[in-house]
Formats: sequence, C-alpha cells, structure tokens
Amino acid sequence: MQTGESRKHDSSKARTEKSVGHDFEALSGRILDAAVAVHRALGPGFLESVYENALVVAFEHRGIRFEQQREVRVSFEGEEVGLHRLDLLVEGEIVLEIKAVKALEDVHFAQLKSYLKATHLHIGLLLNFNAPTLIVKRVVL
Repeated sequence: MQTGESRKHDSSKARTEKSVGHDFEALSGRILDAAVAVHRALGPGFLESVYENALVVAFEHRGIRFEQQREVRVSFEGEEVGLHRLDLLVEGEIVLEIKAVKALEDVHFAQLKSYLKATHLHIGLLLNFNAPTLIVKRVVL
C-alpha cells in the first residue's frame, strides 16, 4: 500500500453482532480473538507492519469491518495543524495501536489517547506483539 492510502473492509456480517447500543465488549472480544490468532501464528520478533497486515487478514476472514492507516486531521482553533495516521480503526469505534516493543511506555499510551481525542472516540486498544504472550491494554477517554 502506498503512503496516503487507506485500506477499508466492509462486511455486513460484522454489523449483525452489534445492537443499537454499542456492544464494545463483544467487539473487543472479536478483535482480541483475531489478535491472539496472529500472535500464536507469528510469535514475537516481527515489525509492527507485519502484525498490522496479519490483523487485516484475520479481520477480513472474520468479517470485521476496519480501516487501515486512516488519516485523521488534528485541528487547533479551526485550523489544521497536523495529521495522525491510525494503524487500524475497527467498526468505526475502536482505535487499535499496534506495537512490537520490549515494553509499553507512557509515550505509547499518550499516542493512543491523542488518537482518541482527534477522532472523538472513547476506546482504544494498545497491542504489543513483541512478548511471549500478547500484551493488550485498554485505553478509555
């Protein structure tokens, strides 16, 4: 995929599991199922982009809607001052930030929080694949 492109997947199957009220727990469970499958298959040691692309495949196979590398404009006093690029936006509701680091640090949580602020969303998942078991941290604004 070239810079500036956003990959989308829309599946009507993915919408059937959600009710009118946001069922974040069910969606989080589906995301984690896919992430665990990726981690079990690949293990630690790859670049973040490898895990991100593997999650895309897992989401497509599971009928989960997502946008990959979605650009989000950051504004200040009505003027655009920058862009964020989300690793994955799932079902238009949960931001995923993919990491492959020795340990998650405060800066990683701050990054995800800034994504949530810029998108006006409330839930994000920070996934670290560079560990013997997948590390998942939920961030809520």
